[in-house]
Amino acid sequence: MITGHVWKFGDDINTDLMLPGPLLTASEEEQRRAVFSANRPGWVDEVRPRDILIGGRNFGTGSSRPAARSLRNLGLGALIAESINGLFFRNAVSFGFVAFECRGIHAAFEEGQTAEISIESWTVRNRESGAVLPISPVPEQLLSLMISGGIYPLLETQGLIAPKAAS
Repeated sequence: MITGHVWKFGDDINTDLMLPGPLLTASEEEQRRAVFSANRPGWVDEVRPRDILIGGRNFGTGSSRPAARSLRNLGLGALIAESINGLFFRNAVSFGFVAFECRGIHAAFEEGQTAEISIESWTVRNRESGAVLPISPVPEQLLSLMISGGIYPLLETQGLIAPKAAS
């Protein structure tokens, strides 16, 4: 079960809002500090570990930049959106950020409410209203990669890439 405070974002949230272009070569910490700074200044100081993003349609539109990594680095528990851009979803899998699609999710929550995600039953529940919605299941191999930290830790354990240097 993933349980967390809800933060709501609308339709067509662009990867540039999560990882601004000028910071593509900056440190991961600098990138993390810039998440949503253009549309929600100071938000990174309010978000807490395991909080959950609720998005509208086409979350993560834009480039293939690793914006999902910045969301993971904030410690967010998951993203649930009406629909997720394919490039963003692939990066979420690769970087170990849990992301699901769920029709009706945007209308089912208000910011500040609590979401309870059950991967076992593929549902999300609004703790305050009691509403329960089905989540679109993710194939087991992709889910495993998201939950275990992504493709890079897997490749490291298999000796296919060098371990990430300690920061």
